[in-house]
Amino acid sequence: MEKIIKTTYEEVSKLAADIFIDVIRNKKDAVIGLATGSTPIGMYEELAKAYEKGVVSFKNVTSFNLDEYVGLDPKNETSYRYFMNEYLFNKVDININNTYVPIGKEEGIEEACKEYEELIAKHGPVDIQLLGVGEDGHIAFNEPGEYLHANTNVTVLAQETREVNSRFFNSVEEVPTKAITMGMGTILKAKRIVLIANGEKKRAVMERLFADDTVSTDFPISFLKLHPDATIICDRAAYPGK
Repeated sequence: MEKIIKTTYEEVSKLAADIFIDVIRNKKDAVIGLATGSTPIGMYEELAKAYEKGVVSFKNVTSFNLDEYVGLDPKNETSYRYFMNEYLFNKVDININNTYVPIGKEEGIEEACKEYEELIAKHGPVDIQLLGVGEDGHIAFNEPGEYLHANTNVTVLAQETREVNSRFFNSVEEVPTKAITMGMGTILKAKRIVLIANGEKKRAVMERLFADDTVSTDFPISFLKLHPDATIICDRAAYPGK
């Protein structure tokens, strides 16, 4: 597991974008895994700027997102499909039909999990997967607990996660209680993983991650220690150490 510490969030975003650009330029039909939340916004802005400058094309790229809330229509402004369209897909030349975000429909959700897993297997393996991390160490919506799911699954969101994510909603009551998410096994099948973190709120999780070589379901991010090509990029606010 490689650790890269940059001074600012802007530097974190630029480096992460450069890594993805390099993968796509070397493999025009790359399969990329994407994340949502506030952390990757800077990276997506960098990718959009690179496309505008003619540095990279997403024309033949296929993308898979980590997760989606259960019960939100894709056109809902707080859905992750809407987020991806707003911050990346509508700003580059990617074929929207080649962008996959889990469908968080209430009806037939278990079948939707199976279908998403099959889609990833059909197009994959994922060449490079982007991750963020929650303040409790969750990645995607794999929450800390006694066990973790290997495959795409429906998860009940921890109250802490709902409270943190309520900044995107009018109130915590509006935050869905469930989500569909890639499982840990699905994530770890990616050829390469890049996790980005910034800000003081992520300091505790970064310090715990780098403190030792232990792996625990109570700390999902720790599973990245098992991956042969995982890179953690964070700013000094998130990790002031070496």
